[in-house]
Amino acid sequence: MKDTSHHDERVANMTFASVYPHYLARIERNGRTKAELHQVITWLTGFDEKKLNEIIESKTTFEQFFQSATLHPNVDLIKGVVCGYRIEEITNTITRQVRYMDKLVDELAKGRKIDKIMRVRK
Repeated sequence: MKDTSHHDERVANMTFASVYPHYLARIERNGRTKAELHQVITWLTGFDEKKLNEIIESKTTFEQFFQSATLHPNVDLIKGVVCGYRIEEITNTITRQVRYMDKLVDELAKGRKIDKIMRVRK
């Protein structure tokens, strides 16, 4: 699947608040907790609990969300396919960053251990 400018624009303009409940429902359905979700999001973005709540309440778009994030230096270790896209091949920065988050949430929901989700260089 290829990126398209329309798709990239749509992703960038979605609010984090509109997607967050879906992330939470997905991981809770699979026996994971909100605290674990926040731990993974914090690893990826550097946002603490207070900042996440502000972002949700202010209806921040994904573009704004990732512009203010400090991505973990090991994000390039997040690889694979999510939502039909191979993460390593996504050229649009915001879309790739959103797919990083999707991939981490997917791994959390599938029962992968937190220490494996939060990648470490060997």
